Amino acid sequence: MCAKSWALETPPVRVNLSNGELSRYPRRATETRVKRKFDSMLRDDLKQAQIAAMKAGEKDRLAAVRLILAKVKDRDIEQRMSAKEIDDDALIVEVLQKMAKQRRESIEMYESGGRQELADVEKGELAVIEAFLPQQMSEAETKAAIEAIKSDLGAGGMKDMGRVMGELKARHGPQLDMGRASGWVKESLQ
Repeated sequence: MCAKSWALETPPVRVNLSNGELSRYPRRATETRVKRKFDSMLRDDLKQAQIAAMKAGEKDRLAAVRLILAKVKDRDIEQRMSAKEIDDDALIVEVLQKMAKQRRESIEMYESGGRQELADVEKGELAVIEAFLPQQMSEAETKAAIEAIKSDLGAGGMKDMGRVMGELKARHGPQLDMGRASGWVKESLQ
């Protein structure tokens, strides 16, 4: 006795929804993030710099740009798990500022340790990173902004440092090195 097996195939279910019906269903979070990535000016600049460095044969610059793109991609992956939305250019500027700070600290450590060749490599990477950062405010401009914020908030003592720093970051975040700015805020509030 031979038994035949029949393949059970179900036709794919096709749903035709009009735009009005489709709007009732929430969009996936990844769809909005993918769309947002294409709106970034800095991301496009980084990719164009990578292509230009490859064509020009600039190995050091290419390595630095690839390092930046890898850090940005890591930050994108971290951002997927976060519920808080961050503007794409702001995210990239944040990554660049963090990388620049790390390079400055490394340069200082290498120079104090007598490793000038490693300090020179870090200086090269820092120059590439700073090329993509927005123009930084000078010390005088930063101190003037701190004084303006102090007067706006009515800050008078060290207890107001958190408020002043928060407002300073909100108004001038991408243009400031917040580490140096915090020292100036502390000096101003004493």
